[in-house]
Amino acid sequence: MELGYVGLGAMGGALARRLMLSHKLRVLDLRPEAVVAFVENGAIPAQDGASLARESDIVLLCLPRSADVREAIFGAGGLAEGLSPGKVVVDQTSGNPDDTRAMAAELAEQGITLIDAPVSGGPAGADAGTIAIMVGGAQDAFAKVRPYLESISPNIVHCGDIGNGHVVKLVNNTIAACNRLGMLEAVAMGRKYGLTLETMSDVINKSSGRSGATERLLPAMIAGEESSNFAMGLMLKDVSLATQLGLNCGAPMFLHNIVRGLLQQGVYEHGGDANLDEMISVLEAMADTKFIE
Repeated sequence: MELGYVGLGAMGGALARRLMLSHKLRVLDLRPEAVVAFVENGAIPAQDGASLARESDIVLLCLPRSADVREAIFGAGGLAEGLSPGKVVVDQTSGNPDDTRAMAAELAEQGITLIDAPVSGGPAGADAGTIAIMVGGAQDAFAKVRPYLESISPNIVHCGDIGNGHVVKLVNNTIAACNRLGMLEAVAMGRKYGLTLETMSDVINKSSGRSGATERLLPAMIAGEESSNFAMGLMLKDVSLATQLGLNCGAPMFLHNIVRGLLQQGVYEHGGDANLDEMISVLEAMADTKFIE
């Protein structure tokens, strides 16, 4: 099987690097410098999506938004121009499940299968081979791509029909956003009562308030290091998608809408490309305190 990868950003690049440890890979990115870095390590550059698709049996994508995926597939010179019946497209974007299902239906008319396989664990998890992969799609298509996904990580869960991988990814990310901002709010209150981050981290991470946010963000704050390389605007996108799904199906999303509002404030102050860790300063300003003196 010939493999192609579209999107070599922080997340896609890490996933592609992991694949290259055991497979030859054709690559494509809007940034020439990103492609050059992969070519220097043995990847084959593609001129455009159509040429990459013609030479690949399985094409994986990891792009910022579902709109970018649609453009990469159906835009001028896109994948659809080079795809043929029997080929499989694997969308590893944190995307909109409704858009994913619509694209899958369009590709199915040409005999092409689309499955979604977003990930959680960040570039570090991809590099380490421990990242979680959540797959939505038909069982036969999943069976076809599973050996290649296992080259990235053994932590794979088949979540059901097309789009379900994106749904559970949004469930995960919106919980993570709530944990992160809820923790910052509570810790700001603790700081105003004179507690140090070290004391709170020691207690919380041995107690029932422990979460991924407390285990990663608090130690990073203490050390003066970044805990994330995820863009604030992308987290806002994910939480906004999750709250819209809740509205669509009648599920209450009260807490998540509050978190969405906080993220909107962060994007207003720092811009969508800012690191998610910039929410620390947003909560500091709201609480009129400093986490580290």
